[in-house]
Amino acid sequence: MSQIKIYGLKSSFACYRNTLSTAIHKAAVEALAYPIDKKFHRFIGLSNEDFFFPADRSHHYTIIEISMFEGRSVKAKKLLIKLLFQYIEQDVGIAPQDVEITIFETPRHNWGIRGQCGDGLMLDYRVNI
Repeated sequence: MSQIKIYGLKSSFACYRNTLSTAIHKAAVEALAYPIDKKFHRFIGLSNEDFFFPADRSHHYTIIEISMFEGRSVKAKKLLIKLLFQYIEQDVGIAPQDVEITIFETPRHNWGIRGQCGDGLMLDYRVNI
């Protein structure tokens, strides 16, 4: 399970929201063996007045926060980060300089999904990769 929040300028998201979502999901599917039909993305578009960032970033500056069940290996998480940078640059045209990624891992028992605790879910994919 993962929930992904994507922060950036609202005006920039209007141009490439769907393409960015596709690039992010492609990286998750490849790096985490994540099911193709499990896509949970939330775009949080901010106005210029509400989004402060360093002068060496462009108006495409994007912050990606990934919340997921704990259990993935360091190797899998590093691959995810590498592929995110790669696919976002290749498919969307946003340079790695303009992307920041944070992964938050939470024990499954701290999630509530479909009326039950996450540690009671029967998943159709592996977490320990």
